[in-house]
Amino acid sequence: MIEDFLAHGMTDVEEAVRKAAAVEVMPRFRQLAAHEIVEKNGPHDLVTVADRLAEEHLTASLTALLPGSVVVGEEAVHADPATTDALSGDTPVWIVDPVDGTRQFVHGDPGFCTLVALAFQGQVHASWTYAPALEEMAVAVRGEGAVLNGRALIAGAPAPDAVLDVATSHPDFTTPDEKRALLGLWAEGVLPRPCGSAGLEYLAIAKGELDAVAFSWENSWDHAAGLLLVGEAGGTHATLDGTPFRIAGGNALPFTAGRDRATVTRVLELLRAGR
Repeated sequence: MIEDFLAHGMTDVEEAVRKAAAVEVMPRFRQLAAHEIVEKNGPHDLVTVADRLAEEHLTASLTALLPGSVVVGEEAVHADPATTDALSGDTPVWIVDPVDGTRQFVHGDPGFCTLVALAFQGQVHASWTYAPALEEMAVAVRGEGAVLNGRALIAGAPAPDAVLDVATSHPDFTTPDEKRALLGLWAEGVLPRPCGSAGLEYLAIAKGELDAVAFSWENSWDHAAGLLLVGEAGGTHATLDGTPFRIAGGNALPFTAGRDRATVTRVLELLRAGR
């Protein structure tokens, strides 16, 4: 089912993602009223009317494109955490983050994106990362590579002995153990910084503009699209115990993704030393 859909439906999904952003997100960019912004779990965890309406738009359009599929979206899960059970089932799942980087969106910063991934039986088969304010659309298909605006993405590798640029979780979203692990990145030869939109950080790795990320949370809608994108651009990833990230959860955290295996190995060593 998934293979047949991907052979014929990729363009339709891209159009659905673009339309949702055009109808529900971009008209509200830099136009939000105060009552259209709500804190979920603190000042760095925001939701807007654009998030909710874009997710509703994508839920309707994506399930229509692939009958029998379901959606696991950030806002739906916030309302009903049991929604994530679909990630472990035998039904095709659309994993959706309608506005990844809501904080940036709220502040009028163009560094936000819409993330969509198509998964089946725990494996991500395709992903779409769309940054409408930047006019960037990145698409990845398992085993077929990744493209940005139609051009192949190749992550490459850092130059030998180069200082590693690493984007990390915001401290507000880390446990004490995770904070200690992330502090391991403050080492010679590494330049850590707080992350922006997770989706755009993954895209930066796929472009070869960022060496790695180190994240301490495992929400599938933040990571599913980007991890496939990085992998199809030639990069890789691993959780703290060295195993691949599981979209259904239960991962050893923090985890990392990077431009190449050597970078991921180096970051894991530092995270483990920090603990």
